[in-house]
Amino acid sequence: MRISRSDLGAVALTLLSGLVWLGLPIGAADATVALPPVGAAWDYQIGGAFAPAAGVAVVDRDRRAQPAPGRYNICYVNAFQTQPGEAAFWRQGHHRNLLLRRADGAVVVDAGWGEDLLDTRTAAKRRALSRIVGRWLDGCARSGFDAVELDNLDSWSRSGGLISRADDRRFARMLIGRAHADGLAAAQKNWAELGVRGPALGFDLAVAEECGRWAECGSYMRAYGGRVLDVEYRRRDFRRACASWAGRISVVLRDRDVTPGGVDRRC
Repeated sequence: MRISRSDLGAVALTLLSGLVWLGLPIGAADATVALPPVGAAWDYQIGGAFAPAAGVAVVDRDRRAQPAPGRYNICYVNAFQTQPGEAAFWRQGHHRNLLLRRADGAVVVDAGWGEDLLDTRTAAKRRALSRIVGRWLDGCARSGFDAVELDNLDSWSRSGGLISRADDRRFARMLIGRAHADGLAAAQKNWAELGVRGPALGFDLAVAEECGRWAECGSYMRAYGGRVLDVEYRRRDFRRACASWAGRISVVLRDRDVTPGGVDRRC
């Protein structure tokens, strides 16, 4: 009997729904990549690398930094928006056509961080962007990182309605495939509402900003079965996250600029 693609999709959806109903995590990670230990002490160092404290097993650093020896290392990549220091790269030459623009031609900016949004709305632009970001992922792998954090997956929410959720999901799927081909695990960054669709896209773990503050840690936990790394920026939220989730997910308190010498505490 020949089974159509639509039949296969229906079967997959039924199985997925069953796992969700049972309360089981569906994040069956890619078998070819290494995953961080659940609940391990971790550090978020994307604002500058420094020697991890004793006992820290997982370190997240910017793609231009080197991995921390003897730890599980995650490579930070701003995949859906631009880094403030790279504005010139994106705003000149053919790259300028890959920035999201309003009808009047003005670039759409994430005002909170001063970052331009990348235009993920068409297949052609997603392919062009994936060639650029893909080279960064290749660099993470060559440097010896174990995983990649794909930041600003929720750029659609800051696009003024220009980018759809589906646009960013499609781009994420492309980058996840590139990461896995490089032997890197892929970390979802924020967008807790994505839920079990995150692992379905191919994400292997989650890096969450302030899931204690916004009561989102449970959503990530259900999707990834504890493969969740949470960074809190306020002491009261850190205490709340530790009280509820210590040992089940990894929680760190950092200063908002995640700078060397800034606050750096674990549960």
